Amino acid sequence: MPIGLQAEPSAGVAGKKRWAMVIDLRRCIGCMACVAACKAEYDVPLGVWRTIVKVKDTGQYPNTKRHFLPRLCNHCDNPPCVRNCPTEATYKHEEGYVLQRYERCIACRTCMAACPYNARHVLPNSRTRVKIGGVVDKCTFCEHRVSNNLVPACVQTCLGRSRIFGDLNDPNSEVHKLVGGMPTVTLKSEKGTKPQVYYIKPAQQIVNQIYSPPESYAAKSDAEAFYRHNKGRQFFGGVL
Repeated sequence: MPIGLQAEPSAGVAGKKRWAMVIDLRRCIGCMACVAACKAEYDVPLGVWRTIVKVKDTGQYPNTKRHFLPRLCNHCDNPPCVRNCPTEATYKHEEGYVLQRYERCIACRTCMAACPYNARHVLPNSRTRVKIGGVVDKCTFCEHRVSNNLVPACVQTCLGRSRIFGDLNDPNSEVHKLVGGMPTVTLKSEKGTKPQVYYIKPAQQIVNQIYSPPESYAAKSDAEAFYRHNKGRQFFGGVL
């Protein structure tokens, strides 16, 4: 595997791969299977995450909605973590991954401060199953799985197929078709990081339906019957 401090962005470059992820927020149900799979794949310690699902409740009862936002390293094409690492421990792979060289990491946390996505953490020294400790770690897009023609662990276990992974340069890949054919957004694009995790947001019509008063056929029928039978009665005078 070629290693370089900052490989040139491969998005749109013929003959090269550019791995990316699409997260369809319309399909995420907040089951946290992705988080559990990632924890199991890498023996991620308690209190830190390679990927996490943010949860937010909006509205007022009974018109409420719970929103889910999966978060992970965005494997940016202009990664500030790479530029700021004093030992060149973090680097940009030619296929788009942002990876770590643990033997170079001194856990100075400079990359953590530089990352606008809060996507990095320090591994503790006291680990039993995995010997790597005392260094900074992060999501790798499961490079070891992808290189063996497998999808990342979080994608493999996503129950709603909210997470889609593939080669952005392959016109036949689902990722390429979604990014090219759907309105997508990236997080904190104003930072100039060129993130490569794309989000599909719910349509405004669906959002409007979320906050509209709930409609029940039975309740509507009862109300119509009530008005029909009681309208004009003295007790309801001036009301109906």
